[in-house]
Amino acid sequence: MINNLKTKKLINLLSIALILISSVGICYGATETGELPNPLGTTDVPTLIGRIIKGALGVVGSLALLMFIYGGLTWMTSGGNEEKIKKGKGILIWAIFGIVIIFTSYSILNMVFTILKS
Repeated sequence: MINNLKTKKLINLLSIALILISSVGICYGATETGELPNPLGTTDVPTLIGRIIKGALGVVGSLALLMFIYGGLTWMTSGGNEEKIKKGKGILIWAIFGIVIIFTSYSILNMVFTILKS
């Protein structure tokens, strides 16, 4: 009974692996010649670097927004405790400082890449 169960699991695992391996070309949109399209959309190095930097700034901006929300919640739930109020204010100030830096760096990088493209 145990061997039979192990055999069924092995057959199921191999079947799933075979289906996944055979569908890789379909998932990635392989052409009839077997070539896979470029998922990055370009091979231009400055464009790729710009996309990576913009993506990283988006992630950092999201984290700064979460910290802004966390600081506000800390302040709002302090219940009059001066230490928690001070902690919440500190988090808010540093989150605002971070957001200003992120927007400034995005603007500078956007300007630099615009100048480099022309």
